[in-house]
Amino acid sequence: MGIRSFMNWVFLAGFLCAHAHVGATKLGNSSAVEEDADSVAEMVQRSIESKKRELGYLSCGTGNPIDDCWRCDPNWERNRKRLADCGVGFGRNAVGGKNGRFYVVTSSGDDPVNPPPGTLRHAVIQTEPLWIIFKTSMFIHLKEELIMNSFKTIDGRGANVHIAYGPCITIQYVTNIIIHGVHVHDCKPGGNAMVRSSPTHYGWRTRSDGDAVSIFGGSHIWVDHCSLWNCADGLIDAVIGSTAITISNNHFAHHNEVMLLGHSDSYTQDSTMQVTIAFNHFGAGLVQRMPRCRHGYFHVVNNDYTHWEMYAIGGSANPTINSQGNRYLAPANPFAKEVTKHENCNGNECQGWNWRSEGDLMLNGAFFTSSGAGASASYAKASSLGARPSSMVGPLTGNAGVLHCRARARC
Repeated sequence: MGIRSFMNWVFLAGFLCAHAHVGATKLGNSSAVEEDADSVAEMVQRSIESKKRELGYLSCGTGNPIDDCWRCDPNWERNRKRLADCGVGFGRNAVGGKNGRFYVVTSSGDDPVNPPPGTLRHAVIQTEPLWIIFKTSMFIHLKEELIMNSFKTIDGRGANVHIAYGPCITIQYVTNIIIHGVHVHDCKPGGNAMVRSSPTHYGWRTRSDGDAVSIFGGSHIWVDHCSLWNCADGLIDAVIGSTAITISNNHFAHHNEVMLLGHSDSYTQDSTMQVTIAFNHFGAGLVQRMPRCRHGYFHVVNNDYTHWEMYAIGGSANPTINSQGNRYLAPANPFAKEVTKHENCNGNECQGWNWRSEGDLMLNGAFFTSSGAGASASYAKASSLGARPSSMVGPLTGNAGVLHCRARARC
């Protein structure tokens, strides 16, 4: 994920998420794609419910502090904003649209310059705090990047919402964003077009990378219970001084470069980056970057890694990586058993990087190459998230990805 051209800086001067990918065939016309998307949504939902029945987990009392904070409430629909009080880790203070009104998305349509009221784009560009919900299930095919404004929550609970087959979500130089309960997949590059970023400003966007969620200079960001797969670039990338981020309870599948955290080895401003990655399921068809880190501090806690083809966690430019209570299941490939990959360093330099594994469960020959003196007590305390034993990873991550929530019932 590279620095966007100077034109994007000018553009922004006008305003201060266990689901296997179904492998839907991409058809040449929009009606066929929408029909195919409906089939994908139905098959994904059946897969979710089947997995939950197999695991036999309750909707609460799992030890997952996020879920146990709100999912036991049968009146969750009336108390949606309670979610904003349930964050953990570095992104725990992201309030999203908690202090604003509800905005109901009624249409799946998209106009990048003049978005009609009732569309997702019209909602996210508003300057006021908004808690955005969906009237019904929908498939949203964006024509250009969805440029979000600060203090917004996208809350897909109670509906089956897919954002796919076009450019997807961009969180650029804004703060206090919560994205919860949406499928984001098959995202493609966009740009070289006009896109609106606020009610009073639109401007020229150069080509985007095709990320599912792109965080660029953003802070206080929380991505929770989303299902993400098969995009042109990253599933979640955070660069250019982004910080105070939590990525939790998501299901990742069928993708190569899953997550990039840190812009480049030379961009030392990313040394302030702090990211918590917790309770996620890294599933079928993943290759690498779960995540790939630079410069900052990364707390990787109680995640379930069941697939990687090259490595799970990598980094360069002396990042601190604190891996606690994860379950790492190595692939059959005898040359891909190592969880970690130290990149762009010689032996002595790599040995000084502060990477540690504490309480992780290593299966099928998996091994973690530690380095440095171990994460400092101050860094560990700063994450504000105590690791559960790795033996609990099953129930902690058993409902990762988009939940099936119904009104007047526990979610």
